[in-house]
Amino acid sequence: MSTAASAATAASGGEFPAARRIVAGVLLAVSNFMVMLDLTIANVSVPHIAGNLGITLEQGTWIITSYAIAEAVCVPLTGWLAQRFGTVRVYLLAMAGFGVFSLFCGMSVTLGMLVAARIGQGLCGGPIMPMSQALMMRVFPAEQRPAAMGMWAMTVIMAPALGPLMGGYITDHWTWHWIFLINVPISILCVGLAYVLLSSLETPVRKVPIDRIGLALLVFWIGCVQIMLDVGRQHAWFEDWKIVALAIGGGLGFILFVIWEITDDHPVVELRIFRHRGYTVTLVTMSLGFTAFFAGVVAVPQWLQTTMGYTAFDAGQIVAFQAMVALCSAPLVAKLMAKVDIRILVSCGLVWMGFTSLLRTEWTSTTDFWTIALTMCAQGVAVPFMMLPLTTASLSAVGREETAAAAGLQNFARSVALAFATSAVMTLWLDAQRVARSDLVDKLRPEQAQAALATAGMTPGQMREIVSGMVEQEATMMALNYTFTIAAGVMFLGAAIIWLSPRISVTMDNNMSH
Repeated sequence: MSTAASAATAASGGEFPAARRIVAGVLLAVSNFMVMLDLTIANVSVPHIAGNLGITLEQGTWIITSYAIAEAVCVPLTGWLAQRFGTVRVYLLAMAGFGVFSLFCGMSVTLGMLVAARIGQGLCGGPIMPMSQALMMRVFPAEQRPAAMGMWAMTVIMAPALGPLMGGYITDHWTWHWIFLINVPISILCVGLAYVLLSSLETPVRKVPIDRIGLALLVFWIGCVQIMLDVGRQHAWFEDWKIVALAIGGGLGFILFVIWEITDDHPVVELRIFRHRGYTVTLVTMSLGFTAFFAGVVAVPQWLQTTMGYTAFDAGQIVAFQAMVALCSAPLVAKLMAKVDIRILVSCGLVWMGFTSLLRTEWTSTTDFWTIALTMCAQGVAVPFMMLPLTTASLSAVGREETAAAAGLQNFARSVALAFATSAVMTLWLDAQRVARSDLVDKLRPEQAQAALATAGMTPGQMREIVSGMVEQEATMMALNYTFTIAAGVMFLGAAIIWLSPRISVTMDNNMSH
């Protein structure tokens, strides 16, 4: 067989026996599942990690944001890496690096070590999602690709849903270290099997230029903004010159990045794609909706554990309920997308999510497990109405030759939104908590409470501790309700913005009907 014929056969999956093809497909799906799982598996473990490392909850969220930002920065480089080193080789190196940095995460004994390892984990995890998707297309012949991609897509939906549940169980029954260490044997297995099964699918390599200046500007402005969000509260925000410098650096870096990327012949991020109004509007709406949605995913588990006394597993259950309900409503959304205007689906989904976020503002420090769970489930119904139409419509709003660039920018925006949402919600929540505590102390009349506690035989020290605990609990609850109100406002804003988009016809080949 000629070289060209061999390549064509490999590209179509023709040289793979059926059993080997299935094993390769499962392998690629599992590797993608691992990467997606690590976006959420640490959410419910943050209080345990913070307590173990002697850090604050706010510092603990760096574990989430560092991974998301590193992944976001690496995603735009995937195409260049595949062309320069080969798709299979990049996939193998990324999987191996993901396992190594997962080991470092599990062995971490300081916050700095853990954040550095999570950055490495994100840099390696970034290429795995698009590489596994590309290899899945090469493993399976054309007639089997829809089913194969359906299996792959299920991991994108299932992994974030199971992350909090698995993270909670592992943290409660073992230690938080194992939420990372569990990746190590799976990575070793994936690398070994992939080397045996996928080596024949290696793509040609060629020297292609890389936009070094654009990449440096990207890392610079995102890093400045993320650090500002992460540490700003600890430095009284713009009263500290370092925060001012970060804000100026982030703003100037972003402006220079935009100018450079628009004018460069080989941009690391293809910003010219924003000339499509439909793509721009859907991406902005997705970023707003995902930011507001993920705010609850971050805040609720931490509130349940630190204030309500829930275990990590129980907190993970509540978050998982929301995700599992979303998984159940997704098929309905997929059917409606072919019949109903995308803008109607997205707008209704975001409005529904906004109202359920307002329902959360009715939670109190005595709200029971099932009331919280049912409210989360109610929001879960609407999540696919936001995510699935926006994901599909954004790719349908561009030309066929721009689909890959549009998908990369979409993943980049989603990861950045996740990181920014994590930092913003913790800042908003903790600042509101400080204000609420101050208001409660001003209005508090502790004499009657202290008299009642005194009759129960409490010492003055015990009485002060109990009153202080009650104030802290109620201030935290009030701050969380305020955070949910802001999140609802962002969702309503997104529901309005989507109507700035022209009507987008969604077709199976991702080609827009202009």
